[in-house]
Amino acid sequence: MNRQVKSKQRVADHGEVFTNEREVNAMLDLVKQETERIDSRFLEPACGNGNFLAEVLKRKLAIVDSRYGKSQIEWERYTVIAVASIYGVDILEDNAQECRERLLTIFNERYASLFKDKCKDECSASIKFLLKRNILWGDALNLRNPVTHEAIVFSEWSAVNGSMLKRRDYELDKLLAPRSTGAGTLFSDLGEEAFIPIPKQEFPLIHFLKLGEYDLS
Repeated sequence: MNRQVKSKQRVADHGEVFTNEREVNAMLDLVKQETERIDSRFLEPACGNGNFLAEVLKRKLAIVDSRYGKSQIEWERYTVIAVASIYGVDILEDNAQECRERLLTIFNERYASLFKDKCKDECSASIKFLLKRNILWGDALNLRNPVTHEAIVFSEWSAVNGSMLKRRDYELDKLLAPRSTGAGTLFSDLGEEAFIPIPKQEFPLIHFLKLGEYDLS
């Protein structure tokens, strides 16, 4: 996981060089308070196989463990919220898939170490679905899929009444459009002029352990 280069050809074709662990941690330490906020959103527009996002998830889960590790349902709920706040895009499809698998492994190992045979399939299914929706294959320069040319669409997940989640889907180019005007975006927490994007689609409230049912509908 700590390799910085997969192949010389990928470097030549895509300029692909992964950030090493020391630099990842040094950069995240600059925003340490945000990495320790369970619901603080992170978007990595060239996520590679997940060096930054894996460390963000580990830091968030450490907070979840310390606060909710003695209650399985609370740990599950806040872990779902933590994963729901992590977003990534990569121009190479295999990187996006590897990133999803890497984050899922981090979750699975932590979940099993804490709750062993009490782990719930439906919680794992929710995490898998979140990673499928939040870690996408796309070109962060034109905000589209490199092959289909369809717009990158992210889901916003908002906790409602404790155990329920509200899903709203947004096209990424619409979310980032205010950059030229100086207004804030979904991924900004700097207090700029408010910007309220229009969702592409909204979904009914759903229990955080039922997110896997989206894949069945």
